[in-house]
Amino acid sequence: MNIEIKKSEKPIKYDDAIKLMETRLLDIHENDSKELVWILEHKDIYTAGTNFKESEILDKSIDVIKTNRGGKITYHGPGQLICYFVIDLKKRKKDIRKLISTIEESIIETLRLYDIDTFADKKNIGIWYNDKSSIKKVAAIGVRVRKWIAYHGFSININNDIDKYKKIIPCGISDKGIINLKNIKDQNYQNLDDKLIKNFISNLEN
Repeated sequence: MNIEIKKSEKPIKYDDAIKLMETRLLDIHENDSKELVWILEHKDIYTAGTNFKESEILDKSIDVIKTNRGGKITYHGPGQLICYFVIDLKKRKKDIRKLISTIEESIIETLRLYDIDTFADKKNIGIWYNDKSSIKKVAAIGVRVRKWIAYHGFSININNDIDKYKKIIPCGISDKGIINLKNIKDQNYQNLDDKLIKNFISNLEN
């Protein structure tokens, strides 16, 4: 395994995270540097992927950073686990759909360890939870691929402020809600990041 595991204790600025990933991507492409899996948190920020529409911003007073990742508009902030990565698909199958499935499986398997059953949806990317017959998103996925190296990543809502999502149409999906793990089941999620990393790397290598 030639993957560096990075865990940041303090919140990371969004722009700094993107610069680090793009630098690592070039280093992997040119110098065969180590791949990266990076656990971190952002301060309050709204980011928009390449497929978003202006109409998905409901509160026009918020600042939205336009990014080059796939997907639409989402929110990041305290209480949300973010897993960024820089993964060389040339060392594996050049299959973006398989990578997305690997991410989905890793999140679902990890949450199952906490007795939380979630599922993926082919029509709506992300990880979903059935909350009393109301389908709500608990994890978002946004990936970009350059030179067959995948980067950006995914986020899991642990105990973040769900009201922040009311200012946007999250991921462009208006008929489904957002939920966090604490609202699903109030328990200790302190070691979730370690279990997630273990599952993700194991699934990447299979």
